[in-house]
Amino acid sequence: MTDARTIRLDSRRWLHLVDRARAFLFGSRSRRGIVLSLTLYALLIAIGFVYLYPLLFMFVTSIKSPSDLLNPMVQWVPNEIYIGNYVKAFRVLNYPASLANSIFASVAPSLLQTATASLIGYGLARYRFPGRRIIMLLILATFIIPPQNTVIPQMLTYRNLGLLGNPLALILPASLGQGLKSAIFILIFYQTFLSLPKVLEEAARLDGASDLRIFLSIAMPSALPAYIIAFIFSVVWYWNETFLMVVFLEGGVQTLPLQLSKFAQAYENLYPPGTVNIFDRLNEAVKMSGTFLNILPLLVLYFVLQKWFVESIERTGIAGE
Repeated sequence: MTDARTIRLDSRRWLHLVDRARAFLFGSRSRRGIVLSLTLYALLIAIGFVYLYPLLFMFVTSIKSPSDLLNPMVQWVPNEIYIGNYVKAFRVLNYPASLANSIFASVAPSLLQTATASLIGYGLARYRFPGRRIIMLLILATFIIPPQNTVIPQMLTYRNLGLLGNPLALILPASLGQGLKSAIFILIFYQTFLSLPKVLEEAARLDGASDLRIFLSIAMPSALPAYIIAFIFSVVWYWNETFLMVVFLEGGVQTLPLQLSKFAQAYENLYPPGTVNIFDRLNEAVKMSGTFLNILPLLVLYFVLQKWFVESIERTGIAGE
C-alpha cells in the first residue's frame, strides 16, 4: 500500500516537472516560452541587421583612414577614428548653405502640403456635393500616373512663369494640393476625417459653431497623428527627391542631394588631382562621409520624433493593422 502511494506521488511530481519544463520551453497562457522568445529575437536581429548593414558599413567606412582603406585586414574595426574624410566632404558639399537650402526646400512645401491635404481630405470626407467622385478619381490619377510623364508640361509652364531655379516651383504646387505624392496624404486625411463621429459635429453646430470653428476645434485635434505622419513622410520624400529637384531647381537652389549627385566633380575642383598627394585623392571613405552627412539630418529628425512617428503609424493604420 505504501509502495503504491509512493509511486503515485512520484508520478504526480514527475508530471508537474514535465508541465513546468513544457511551460518554460514553449510557454503558457500567461507568458511566452524561451523557444518562442529566442526565435522571435533571432528573427528581429536578422531583419534589423539587413536594414542596418548599409548604414553601419557606410559609417565604418567613412571613419577609416587612408592606411586602413588600403589594409585588407581592416574590415569593421578601424585602427583609428579618422575625421579628415568628414572635413573634406563638409567643404565639398558646402554643407551649411546646402543644409539650409535642403531644409527650406523640404520643410516649406511639406508644411503647405500637409495643411492643404488636410483641407481637401476634410472636404471630401464631411461634405456631399456634385462631382465629388470625379475629384476622387482625379486625385487617384495624380498618384497612378508617373511624374516622369507630366514633368515636361510642368517644366514648360514653370519656365513661362519664370519659376525654374526658384523654390516657388515646389512651394506653389504644394500649396494647391499638387505637391509630391499629395494623393497619399489626401487619402490619409480622408480616411481619418471619415471616421470622425458625426455627433461631435452636430453638437458643435447646435452650440453655434461655424464650419471653420468645427474644423479647427474638433477635426484638427482629433487628426493630430495624421498630421504628424503626413508631415514627416512629406519632409523625407521632398528631401530624397532628386529627379524633380534637378528639373525644377537646377541652376538655382543647391540642396544636399543635388550637391551629392555631382560630388566627384566638385571634389576634383576643390582638390585637383595633380596638386594633392595620394592620400588626399577622392576615395570610398570620403564618398561615404558625404553620403552620411546627406542623411544625417533625416536620422536626427527620426530619432527626435521617433515616439510620435511610431504612435502615428499605428493610429493612422498605415502599418496595415
